[in-house]
Amino acid sequence: MKTIAVFTGTRAEYGLLHPLLTKLARHPEMDLQLIVSGMHLSPQFGETWRTIEADGFAIDAKVEMLLASDTSCGVAKSMGVGVIGFADALERLRPDCLVILGDRYEALAIAQVAAVMRIPIAHLHGGELTEGAYDDPIRHAITKLSHYHFVASGEYRQRVIQMGEQPGSVWNVGALGIENIRTVPRVPLSAINEKFKLDLKPPFLLVTYHPVTAGDEDSEQTFGNLLAALDEFPDHQVLITYPNADNGGHRLIQRLEQYASERTNRVFAVPSLGMQCYLSAVEHCDAVVGNSSSGVIEVPSLKTPTVNIGVRQKGRLAAASVIHSGTTREAIQEAITQALAPRAQQVAETCENPYGSGETSARIVDILRNEPPPGAKRFHDISGPHEE
Repeated sequence: MKTIAVFTGTRAEYGLLHPLLTKLARHPEMDLQLIVSGMHLSPQFGETWRTIEADGFAIDAKVEMLLASDTSCGVAKSMGVGVIGFADALERLRPDCLVILGDRYEALAIAQVAAVMRIPIAHLHGGELTEGAYDDPIRHAITKLSHYHFVASGEYRQRVIQMGEQPGSVWNVGALGIENIRTVPRVPLSAINEKFKLDLKPPFLLVTYHPVTAGDEDSEQTFGNLLAALDEFPDHQVLITYPNADNGGHRLIQRLEQYASERTNRVFAVPSLGMQCYLSAVEHCDAVVGNSSSGVIEVPSLKTPTVNIGVRQKGRLAAASVIHSGTTREAIQEAITQALAPRAQQVAETCENPYGSGETSARIVDILRNEPPPGAKRFHDISGPHEE
């Protein structure tokens, strides 16, 4: 019996991990442990740990780490608080392997602890690029701390190997989010309205904008330009979800709440839709607008156009249905107009998503079950000419 601990710190990450958690929980040779932290435990972000328990998963450790401050200093201190809590949790649980998805600072905090405690790490979604967020070097740092690598494309596999990881420890399994699209039943718009007490009707835009934590983009200015651009489409309602708990996120939440309160019949703000309602809303909306990874990775498989604003997702592979936009009001307005045009809808219906076909979690479970415990990590040198 192998004990596999899975870490989750955000609503989006949990949604992606859901099919993997389900298979681990049901596997006769696997013992699932679930470590929950970050935004899940925050009332401001909807206390989404309740959703995890409602889905039938037992939470083995809750680790509080988020401080009230969303400054860079506050985020760094939150990581320190997390390290202390994760050390206690992993000392008690002592799993055979820790599964971490992605690139956030919460994930780096627990990865550091696992590495020091010599707990092997299985990392999902390594090798990707997001040049507009400090998540980018965090992702690569977690890769170097990890022993098993489950990547979403062949290009990302090559990049992980380029970073010195052994080719035999890197598997291209596709993106977990695509599996959710294949397996999670959708709900009608009326069910979303009833759950969140909305009066949402087609046509509408689904919007999520996260702070940009690296590069020169001013998140507040871009977000203001986005809100101004949305006003240029008065015939469309707007469903807008909260940003992540990143630097400056609190100020964006204040602005979107004020924006929604001044447009009560047209704009609806929701902290977290949850996986099923989010995927359903994507299918019901005319376009997904913002800078979330879901707009680039999952939304193309739902045949809905995406407007990807600014630099946060710069560097990711993207389907032809993803329209990349600048950050001015005019650029965002033009991109939304393009996304609403018949041509964009046609492209979304026919384009291929580069993130796989959606048979991911079973492959990950099979590999984790059959792979022997890893030994000491060895750097894989790529042969080629060397400078004298």
